[in-house]
Amino acid sequence: MQKADVLNDFFALVFTGKGSSHTAQVAEGKGWDWENEIHPAVEDQVRDRLRNLKVHTSMGPDEIHPRVLRELEDEVAKPISIIFKKSWQSGEVPTDWKKGNITPIFKKGEKKDKGNCRMVSLTSVPGKLMEQILLESLLRHIESKEVIGDSQHGFTKGKSCLKYLVAFYNSVTVLMDKGRATDVIYLDLCKAFDTVPHGILVSKLERHGSDQWATQWIRNWLDICTQRVVVNIPVSKWKTVMSSVPQGSLLGPGLFSIFVGDMDVGIECTLSKFADDTKLHGAVNTLEGRDANQRDLDRLERHKYRLGREWIESSPEEDLGVVVDEKLNMSWLCVLTAQKANHIPGCIKRSVASRSREVILSFYLALVRLHLEYCVQLWGPQHKNDMNLLERVQRRATKMIRGLAHLSSEDRLRELGLFSLEKTRLLEDLIAAF
Repeated sequence: MQKADVLNDFFALVFTGKGSSHTAQVAEGKGWDWENEIHPAVEDQVRDRLRNLKVHTSMGPDEIHPRVLRELEDEVAKPISIIFKKSWQSGEVPTDWKKGNITPIFKKGEKKDKGNCRMVSLTSVPGKLMEQILLESLLRHIESKEVIGDSQHGFTKGKSCLKYLVAFYNSVTVLMDKGRATDVIYLDLCKAFDTVPHGILVSKLERHGSDQWATQWIRNWLDICTQRVVVNIPVSKWKTVMSSVPQGSLLGPGLFSIFVGDMDVGIECTLSKFADDTKLHGAVNTLEGRDANQRDLDRLERHKYRLGREWIESSPEEDLGVVVDEKLNMSWLCVLTAQKANHIPGCIKRSVASRSREVILSFYLALVRLHLEYCVQLWGPQHKNDMNLLERVQRRATKMIRGLAHLSSEDRLRELGLFSLEKTRLLEDLIAAF
């Protein structure tokens, strides 16, 4: 329990107060009627969502398991819909919906450093059903009112990591092709989800046209939330969440996108966002270009994103898992990808006794190919050495299958019904272009 308490105290350090004198710079908008947008047949909506619950997901602090809800959908749909209606009409949110079990997940670096753990929150399953109904109305509104600009690609319908990266690097290469020096500034918004002040978020909802019912419900949903850390069996004491949008929730990502939606206002250069991953870039071959970048950074600092006084140094940067250098050379990424992917067949060989086609091929497709194909339409190798480096990973993995080691690489792929990585990239390029 002591370990769980230490982690919970550390995670709570990033919370900020609710009050703020910040005035959101957002456009005024007409209100939208959530009461009518939420379909009157709430019971049918609840039953449909119960029917589609994933039974293997974990339950929240209320210990109501999704499997139980799905198997008893006919019995619980009506009482749950009544609770939803009462909650919406009164603006009151059940306490169990505002609790979260935090599981610390190690990211990278020194394991003893508490800052190298990511918080994963498990919340009430019935509460998430209510959030899902509200989220659909929220998304319809922000799309129709263009609350979230084109620069935001995270949690946005029709967009993805790949589209985000392709769009961003296309705008960079256009400048470079014109012979203009270009600076890209990567902004790491530290603990961005955990430091969202509730007061500012609610004020932005109001300014974007949220009616009193929606505003009241979301305000109460965010108010006096609590969390505890669960480490195996021991659990910490409950701690009040003073800021943040709940990361284990369904509404949280949409609310965060609204919160940072006005970052673009007044920006002279180009701003690109994927959730809290933010990049600023512009041509710097003139003094005016460099000054424009600095003015934008100064403005973003007034948006409560602390940049500090340290110089931003030029360095390779990992951009949503894609490593790029100052010359946009992808050879280094090919090397890193091959190294990462090559470790996995070795682990499979040491851990799995079977060498049957079904077992090894399943492991390869699930654990190895995903590294070789992640956003490859952006960083796909152009040099023969880089192509061969990646192909060797596939050759090594398929050679592990019993009875195929004596065949040539081409024959093994034909036997397994696989394409070479080069042909696979061509296929994915055509799909992405389409």
